[in-house]
Amino acid sequence: PLAGNRASPIWRRQDSFGTNRDKSTGLQSWMPLSLRAEVAAPYGTFGMDMTWVTGRIAVGGGIGTAENMAGVARAGVTHIVDMQIEFDDTSLAKPHGIKVLWNPIDDDFQPKPPEVFQRGVEFALSALDGKDTKLLVHCAAGVHRAPIMTLAILCSLSWKMAEAMQLIEARRPVVDFANVYVGSVEKFLQQQVKAGR
Repeated sequence: PLAGNRASPIWRRQDSFGTNRDKSTGLQSWMPLSLRAEVAAPYGTFGMDMTWVTGRIAVGGGIGTAENMAGVARAGVTHIVDMQIEFDDTSLAKPHGIKVLWNPIDDDFQPKPPEVFQRGVEFALSALDGKDTKLLVHCAAGVHRAPIMTLAILCSLSWKMAEAMQLIEARRPVVDFANVYVGSVEKFLQQQVKAGR
């Protein structure tokens, strides 16, 4: 099972992602003191709409232009999960050697199938297995679709859902976790546990 199982391969893998838990507090050891005190500010925003949630995972809005993609590349991003149905970033990313998973869903406040999260999580975990890799998860505005995919990724890295949501919202205050989308992630995670992943 994923959640809290320190013996699981995902938990062991977590050490290399820069997301170790501080055993004394239960919080992330890399977290700034201001966040531990629940007084959080955005963790790192760039000229383009991109906010680092962890040292290796960012969430953001649409890229849309070659100039913005160049900025993403300069920030060290090596992999992108593109959740927007509006535009596929693959052609913009190719000149920079950035790998893209176009995983489009509509922001229609309808339940999302577990397969959407499965594709994104598999791509993200594979990307984060690499040395010096960084992942950007984005949609058009970085409010619904990208944050919910980021939530699925963090939960697959053994984060508790409430802690992951708090971290994402603290780093990127514009995030809105719609109940229907959170329910879709919960369903995906339940299927993962049943499958022994």
